[in-house]
Amino acid sequence: MNTAPPSRTLFLSPRVTETGHALAAAAHRRGMAARTLSTWRAPQDAVGPSLYAGPLFADAVAADLGLGLLEADEDWLARLPFELAGRDVRFTTLAEARALRRPAFVKPPNDKSFPARVYPDGSGLPGPDAVDDDAPVLVSDIVAFAVEYRLFLLDGEVVTGSRYATRGGLDVAPLDGDPAAREVREFAGRLFASGVPELPGAIVVDVGRTGDGWAVVEANAAWASGHYACDADAVLDVVLRAAAPLAGFGPRDRRFLRPEVSVVR
Repeated sequence: MNTAPPSRTLFLSPRVTETGHALAAAAHRRGMAARTLSTWRAPQDAVGPSLYAGPLFADAVAADLGLGLLEADEDWLARLPFELAGRDVRFTTLAEARALRRPAFVKPPNDKSFPARVYPDGSGLPGPDAVDDDAPVLVSDIVAFAVEYRLFLLDGEVVTGSRYATRGGLDVAPLDGDPAAREVREFAGRLFASGVPELPGAIVVDVGRTGDGWAVVEANAAWASGHYACDADAVLDVVLRAAAPLAGFGPRDRRFLRPEVSVVR
């Protein structure tokens, strides 16, 4: 009996994470192929490709695979209303952030060019020899999240979620069954209200509870986010939308495509 070839292939980076293994198993369950790449080069025989990988690897292979990668606008968090962000967040350049003379949480918006953490002041940020002066950064007031959740969203709907931290320590459990599940879902729905900056159709948003209520922690690309205790099959649905052949993106999502960059391999 002949078996039809898989219609899509999920590619994984050479360093496969626990989430990568979970997504590969989910892909196999639905008759997809899952393939771990051994080098930072895209194969020539990709069929209906998708990708789960970190930003550096994705930048190296996405264009050759013909993939588009969805991500939130770099300044999305800074443009959120205060009642959703829960603190002041500023979108600026690394050069300006180096002039900080107060503690702040500083992170690159959509990559990992330097560690995202609290810096006592700007002098601790990487210098221009390590990261360009004009590199975009988010600078935010320091807040303490009592509990934090990861949400995988499709077209504004939470398709799966997971608690991942309590009082800053790792604490992983599925969103379903969590005492705060209803509040988390209701808060997530507020992110798609009129007047709130748009998100792509497939995205990950982390939210948490502070002493003043619920707030967004950050937005992340689904194709590079760990799943914690999220349902892997639902996560795969989001990844397949977030990392897909370019021709498949409609006008609304095209503006959220990650820009192509040149990578030396």
